[in-house]
Amino acid sequence: MHLRGLSARSTHRRRWAAVVAAGAVAAGLLAAPAASARPDPGTAPTTMSIASPPGGSTVRVLIFYGSAAAGEESPVVDAGIAAIEQIGRSGPAGQRFEVEATDDASVFTDATKLGRYNTVVFLTGGGDVLTPEQEAGLEAYMEAGGGFVGIHDAARAEPYSDWFTGLIGARPAPDSPTAVQRATVEVGDRQHPATRELPLEWKRLDQWPNWVKNPSGDVHTVARVRESTYRPGASANGWDHPISWCRDYDGGRSFYTGMGGTVSSYDETDFRAHLRGALLWTTRLVQADCKATIAANYKAERLTEPNQPGQNDQIGEPHGLVVAPDGRVLYIGRGGADASRPVVTDWNDPDVGKGKGQIHVWDPKTEKVTLAGELTVFGNKGGGDELTKVEEGLLGIELDPRFEENGWVYLHYTPHSGLNRDTHMAERRVSRFTLDLATNKLDLSSEKVLLKWPVQVHSCCHAGGGMAWDSQDNLYIATGDNNSSGFSDGYSGNNPEPNYKGVSFADARRTAGNTNNLNGKILRIHPEPDGTYTIPEGNLFTGKETDEGGGKTRGEIYVMGVRNPARIFVDRTTDILYAGWVGPDATEPSPVWGPAKYDTFAVITKASNRGWPYCMGDKQPYRDRNLPDPSQPLGWYDCDHPKNESPNNDGLVDLPPVTGNNIWYSPQGGGPDYPRDADGVPSYRQEEATYRLPWLKGGGQAAMNGPVYRYDAASSSAVRWPSYWDGKWFVGDFYDGDQPRDAVLMDPKTQGDGGLPVHAESLKRIVPVGDDGIKNLMDWKFGPDGALYVLDYGRGFFTSDDKSALWRVTYTGGGPTPPADQLARGTT
Repeated sequence: MHLRGLSARSTHRRRWAAVVAAGAVAAGLLAAPAASARPDPGTAPTTMSIASPPGGSTVRVLIFYGSAAAGEESPVVDAGIAAIEQIGRSGPAGQRFEVEATDDASVFTDATKLGRYNTVVFLTGGGDVLTPEQEAGLEAYMEAGGGFVGIHDAARAEPYSDWFTGLIGARPAPDSPTAVQRATVEVGDRQHPATRELPLEWKRLDQWPNWVKNPSGDVHTVARVRESTYRPGASANGWDHPISWCRDYDGGRSFYTGMGGTVSSYDETDFRAHLRGALLWTTRLVQADCKATIAANYKAERLTEPNQPGQNDQIGEPHGLVVAPDGRVLYIGRGGADASRPVVTDWNDPDVGKGKGQIHVWDPKTEKVTLAGELTVFGNKGGGDELTKVEEGLLGIELDPRFEENGWVYLHYTPHSGLNRDTHMAERRVSRFTLDLATNKLDLSSEKVLLKWPVQVHSCCHAGGGMAWDSQDNLYIATGDNNSSGFSDGYSGNNPEPNYKGVSFADARRTAGNTNNLNGKILRIHPEPDGTYTIPEGNLFTGKETDEGGGKTRGEIYVMGVRNPARIFVDRTTDILYAGWVGPDATEPSPVWGPAKYDTFAVITKASNRGWPYCMGDKQPYRDRNLPDPSQPLGWYDCDHPKNESPNNDGLVDLPPVTGNNIWYSPQGGGPDYPRDADGVPSYRQEEATYRLPWLKGGGQAAMNGPVYRYDAASSSAVRWPSYWDGKWFVGDFYDGDQPRDAVLMDPKTQGDGGLPVHAESLKRIVPVGDDGIKNLMDWKFGPDGALYVLDYGRGFFTSDDKSALWRVTYTGGGPTPPADQLARGTT
């Protein structure tokens, strides 16, 4: 083996850095302004030129296939060389390059020759293939702006070199599977030239190495291999198994793929396209962003201070945010008071449940917070199960599409003035207020009530609250099922028996499953300037439907059958609705009653029934129960032909068919599915479960839907997230343990019918978790500056504490590389 002492490496590198730079300049390939090479500790920096070929220069690629192994070279080498030669010849004008191949490592100590190449490709069988002096030459080449592509076993080369490990990104596990297997590759980067032309789900034969250490977050992964589609062996990496990645490294550009372990790989059109894109970037023929998912390129900062004692000067009980076009962040507090304030739970007291729903404004110009206003709400723990909790209060906020002109703010809340202490009923409403844009103060006397409806507050829970606009200025309003979590053993929530003064509070068929009730829905209305609203075409009902029993509908309903959709988002580029809702409480599936609790996310492309309380997940039914004995199970619900036969139903009996949802997760894992009998009923036996979304796991889960990011190419913001994230859907959970905090890529062809995500990647190193991070995610949205704004709920419940805060996550990694003035020009 070659033992590389620090002093020897430093000497070699300083010598070859100067020689390679000089040779490269002499060859006419490195002619940009000077920059500093990375110095070793205790050495003076060496000055060299960064690569920027002049117009018309020839772009060259060097393939190195030297191996430490004895014997004849692998046939893979011949196949790889032939493929890369063909790629170089066949590209479009301006993107062709010359190819040379060698197994002679002395090229790395021939500075004049090495400087002629835009990229070095390692197509090697691995082993210790370079002397210290040769590796120093490769290091200096990269520092001078060179490009590197490693293919498959190149990750086994230079096994004793930390620098080469960094260049490659990861090392194969010794017991990686060697068999050639068919697997599915998830192509998550839809913009990099190495992947943008590939299928979203790329099925192919190859060898699939495992990694000693997963490089995610330290490199930019462009593709992953899905372990559920082959046998990864004992050293499997799990759902996050990178297979191709890139990074800007030591002044140059490095791309690695673990694929290419078979001769047949190099005959594949898609694999050649993959290599072509890698070579185009590393040779500097095109730009690409290889920084977008590297965690160190993001900065998370807390924008608000803890409240002063006994005050809510900075933040209330966090419950939602919206970002104005000028960058102001308006965020709301639901109504829970800080610990110093009394909580009234006695229904005989006129102040039962009285709280303050607060609206705060954070101004980026001053970086200060203003308490814009307070609404008197029902929601300060009064009421609910055993009078200990309630989820009503100030629930949602949105800004008018012309907010900059009119200052209109829409609030979704439960006014205390609408409380009936005798019947334990309250009123929910959506109202419009006016904000003084100069003072950030809300004019409470300006209220225009758009929409109101009754809710029971005798028994907790599920208020929903989210709101969003589409591009046609339609307002979407999410409402919870207004139903108790108890009385059904944590399963369907369909017990018709419990009631208070004739109003059911444990039967979600009264609400979410009822076509004539606004609870458990996502509503869609079109607000008018005078404070009224109209109903747009395309909602689930017209409001005029009846059936033989005299049932009817509400025309405001766009989506029915949702349990507690606290967060919704409409992508105004497509007008697609994205929603998430919290599931019931059963911790395990039951062959008698149905699935365990599923928290759910859905891509909603048209008006639909999402199933609750009849079906969940990918149309997995619950068991019916009814009077006279709700403890006895009846038949399974039919997800394709659901009927509402509850005695508490005043809507249609025959309901729209259930649309399967895209993401569902239980305490045991993500996307549980079961064998089904001849009638389509799952077995619901835990030992028979298959988990279709292995990147998800629940527990004490609470789904928090996030935004779809849209990159603004015209923006000059220095903190915007990169275009890599454009079109990706952010899904998260209130909790930060094993629960999701991911960016998801959907297939447009299947997403509207419950198609599964094609790809997901964790955001937990970017949107930081932990007690000193954003531990309890309550809401998250992108601002016009392209930064992500996040509310951390805090560490208690129904109150605010010193961890309750508004955060901002910004990107600091800079633009794509190489810079535009350093692009090469290929042969024509």
